[in-house]
Amino acid sequence: QVQLVESGGGLVQAGDSLRLSCAASGLAFSSFVMAWFRQAPGKGREFVALIKWKSVSLIYADSVQGRSTISRDDAKNTVYLQMSSVKPEDTAVYYCAASRNVDYLLKEWSYDYWGQGTQVTVSS
Repeated sequence: QVQLVESGGGLVQAGDSLRLSCAASGLAFSSFVMAWFRQAPGKGREFVALIKWKSVSLIYADSVQGRSTISRDDAKNTVYLQMSSVKPEDTAVYYCAASRNVDYLLKEWSYDYWGQGTQVTVSS
């Protein structure tokens, strides 16, 4: 049984930094593309960042480019999202996702497994 478990969310102030973690089990983690998506209140789920096998490629959404870093530790089956200078518009539920696909990786339907999400709230 595949499980993705996110952690690290909570209430932070604008300008702070935070690190989200996603621990995976039940899958060949190193062979999966790992990504973060988020869903703000009243909005659809949107792509945030992804990291490919062996970290050969990292892609970020424009909204977080330059202030976020996605990384993975294949020995720990864990993917991370480090965010700095957070803004109130970063408030959302953040989801970890895993994909075996090679295309359309910015699309949520491309992902095979999802975590339950972790809430991030940024106060102004």
